[in-house]
Amino acid sequence: MELDVLSTPGHLISLAARGFARLSEARLKPLGFGVGHLPVLVALRDGQASNQRDLARFARTEQPPMAQMLARMERDGLIARAPDPADGRSSRITLTETAQARLPDAIATLLRGNQEALHGFTDAEAGQLVDLLTRLIANLDQVASAEA
Repeated sequence: MELDVLSTPGHLISLAARGFARLSEARLKPLGFGVGHLPVLVALRDGQASNQRDLARFARTEQPPMAQMLARMERDGLIARAPDPADGRSSRITLTETAQARLPDAIATLLRGNQEALHGFTDAEAGQLVDLLTRLIANLDQVASAEA
């Protein structure tokens, strides 16, 4: 029996991801954020990155798209750049007060959207879904690394 390509995990996860992205974009826009900003905002808030290279690594993206996003975020007053005293070729990136003030509302908005999307799931099912997706992402990362 041939597997229906529209019922594969890859396709269904893609549909779910697009649904989450549409919902999140619409809800974050009034706060001045986009879905793509979230890894940068969280990394800077938590002190896990402070330059473009580290932010790209944290967000699992390439440097050119990260540079473009950071330029837009700087233009929109969400981040500030200053020379890195440890590396003259690099800039230290920080959140502006505006971004810091809006971030809790953005996180609450995203968490509410996740709760709504998981309506009817038990806590155990939601936890299992997170565990399964985490394992899937690790497998995909491993496959991509092996092919690189």
